[in-house]
Amino acid sequence: MRELTKRQQEVLEFIAGYVRANAYSPTIREVADFFSISVKGAHDHLVALKKKGHLKQGDNKPRTMGLVKPAEDQQDFREIPILGTVAAGRPIFSVENMDGVIKFDRSQLKNGRDYFAVRVRGDSMEDAGIMDGDTAIIESQNTARNGEIAVVMLDDEAYTLKTFYRENTRIRLQPENCNYQPIYCTGDVRVVGRLAHILRSYT
Repeated sequence: MRELTKRQQEVLEFIAGYVRANAYSPTIREVADFFSISVKGAHDHLVALKKKGHLKQGDNKPRTMGLVKPAEDQQDFREIPILGTVAAGRPIFSVENMDGVIKFDRSQLKNGRDYFAVRVRGDSMEDAGIMDGDTAIIESQNTARNGEIAVVMLDDEAYTLKTFYRENTRIRLQPENCNYQPIYCTGDVRVVGRLAHILRSYT
């Protein structure tokens, strides 16, 4: 399916929510009233959604618009790829292969930013509330501020999750567990993202 504009996505989400609540679709006028636009403007959005493969029209009668995907699939979630495992202990190799996706609430993510997920292995960040077995949602970026928790690639292509500090002549990757020593780096260190969210299962 072709990519939607922000307003087209909002219209599609409104229609999906209306269908979930009422078991039938809204009229064009109801779409127009909800977004405070003209009936023609609402009609143009619906035509665009049909052309892009998100809506279908049963016949020319009112309330016969259909979602190409079921309404429950149109909720405001974004799919985030899981890229493997990252160490919250001693650095280990990250398996950067697609390992499924996580559906995450769009309202908790920044518009226009890329995200990926990694599974956490180790206990060196437990005092920051990051436990072995957690899933970390990472905002992709190549810089980090002092005190931010970041995923960092070291010069031996090992990945680790630590609190980042840039000192005069080196980088300090600080564990949040007194049983671990800081990692000091003067060579090739590359930030690949900062921690945005932690997901945990209790089952």
